[in-house]
Amino acid sequence: MKVYLPRDAAAKALGAEAVAQALRAEADRRDVPLELVRTGTRGMIWLEPLLEIECDGQRHGFGPMTAADVPALFETADAHPKALGPVEELDWMKRQTRLTFQRCGVIDPLDLGQYEAHGGLAGLRRALGMTAAEIVQEVTESGLRGRGGAGFPTGIKWNTVLNAEGPQKYIVCNADEGDSGTFADRMIMEGDPFCLIEGMAIAGLGTGATKGYVYLRSEYPDAIEVMEEAVRRAQAAGVLGDDLLGSGRAFDMEIRVGAGAYVCGEETSLLNSLEGKRGIVRAKPPLPALEGFLGRPTVVNNVISLATVPVIFEKGARFYADFGLGRSKGTIPVQIAGNVARGGLFETAFGMPLGTLVEEIAGGTASGRPVKAVQVGGPLGAYMHASQFDTPFGYEEFDGQGGLIGHAGIVVFDESADMLEMARFAMEFCAVESCGKCTPCRIGAVRGVETLERIRAGDGAAVELLADLCDTMKDGSLCALGGFTPYPVMSALRHFPEEFGAAREAAE
Repeated sequence: MKVYLPRDAAAKALGAEAVAQALRAEADRRDVPLELVRTGTRGMIWLEPLLEIECDGQRHGFGPMTAADVPALFETADAHPKALGPVEELDWMKRQTRLTFQRCGVIDPLDLGQYEAHGGLAGLRRALGMTAAEIVQEVTESGLRGRGGAGFPTGIKWNTVLNAEGPQKYIVCNADEGDSGTFADRMIMEGDPFCLIEGMAIAGLGTGATKGYVYLRSEYPDAIEVMEEAVRRAQAAGVLGDDLLGSGRAFDMEIRVGAGAYVCGEETSLLNSLEGKRGIVRAKPPLPALEGFLGRPTVVNNVISLATVPVIFEKGARFYADFGLGRSKGTIPVQIAGNVARGGLFETAFGMPLGTLVEEIAGGTASGRPVKAVQVGGPLGAYMHASQFDTPFGYEEFDGQGGLIGHAGIVVFDESADMLEMARFAMEFCAVESCGKCTPCRIGAVRGVETLERIRAGDGAAVELLADLCDTMKDGSLCALGGFTPYPVMSALRHFPEEFGAAREAAE
C-alpha cells in the first residue's frame, strides 16, 4: 500500500503526524506492507492533512484526515467518508497553472532522484551549456520579475551583477518571509527545496557568483531542517560544489538563520544581518548589485523568483513569457488566507481578476457573511474594496488602483471587520517593527497611531493630519516598511469613511 502524506508545517499543525503514526500502527496490526512517502503540501490547506493513495496510476485524495479516519482506509477506500477522488481532478488543482509549484505535494522533497524524474536539473544542465550573457538574456526574455514584492525585472538585476567588477560575487536568497498571509516561500522550501537550489546555481552561472546564501527566519524550523539536508544531499551528489554535474563549474551555498525581525525582509537590512551586523536599512546608492554582501556585487532575490528560474530554463523563456498579462509575465503563487472558506496556495497566470480569486477560488468567507475588504500584499498592502474586484492580478493593474501585489498574499475580511482598527494595526505594526533608521518611519508611525486614536475619539480634524503624515512617511522612508504603511491606512479611510466616525464629515 503506497500512501502520500505531507510533512509540510501547515499539515503537521493540523495533525499530519498523528495520521502518520496511526497509518503505521494500523498497517502493522493488519500485517499490510506500507510505503509511506512524506511530501510537501498541494496547497489545499482546508483539506489538510490530505492523504493520497496511489491506485490505477492515479493518486486519490482523502481529507481532512484524522487518526480516527485511518482504519477505514484499509477496508474499502472508495467508500471512505473522506474520499475526494483523483487529486488532479479537483477543481482547485484543475484551474491552476502549476509551473513553480509543479512538484510540491507530488514528490518526497528530499529525494533527488524523484526531483530529477519530475523535470528537475534539466534547467541547470541546459544553463551549463550556455554563456553567462546567454543565461541572463534568457531570464530577461522570460519577463520574470521579483516575486518578493517590488516586481523589479530579474534580468536587469542579474545583468548588473554580471557586468560589475569584483573578486567575488554572491547570490543571496531572501527567505525572510515576514508578511502576514504569506507562506509560498515556506511551502517551496519544505516541499521542493532542490528547485530553489537549482535556481540559485543557475543564477550563479549567469552572474559569475560562486557562493550563495539562503537567509531564513528562525520561525521556520521545518524549512530550515529541510533546506539544510537538501544542501547536504546536493553537495554529495555534485549538484553543488566545485564541479557542478561534472562540468568543472563551481557554485556552493549554505543556510543562514535570522532572528525574525520584519525589517530584515528588506534587502539591505538582510545583508547587514547576514554580515553579523544590526538589521537596519542601508542608504542607496550604492545598490546591492554593485556593493552588496561584504561590499561585493550581490544578487538578492526572493525564494519564488529563484525557484521559478529552473522551469524557465527547462521550458524556455518564450514558454514562460506566453503566460500572464502585459508586463506581468508568467505565473504568480497567490496565497489565500483570512476569513475564507478555502485557504491555501493557488498558482495561476497573471490576469485573473481579484474577485474571481476571492469568490470562486477561495469560496467567499468562512463565516458566510459578505466580503468587506481584501488586503493584498501583506500587512502594508492596501485594502481593496468590492468595487475593485474586477482588477486583474498584475503589477501595473494593481498600482493603478492604489494597491500593490507584493508577495501576492491576500487576506479576506467579512463585514464585521473594523477598518479603523485595521488601519491602526498597520501603523502600530510599523512602529513596533521599525529599525529606527528613518525619521518618517520611526516617529511617523508612532504619531500615526496617536492620530488614529484621535479619530476614534471623534476628532474629525485629525483626518487631514493623517493624510499629511502618510504622505511624509511614503516619501521619506528608505525602505518599504515606512513607505508602504500609508497604503492600508489611506485605503481604509478612502473606502470606509463611515467607520471613522466624526471624521466622515471632515473627509467630505
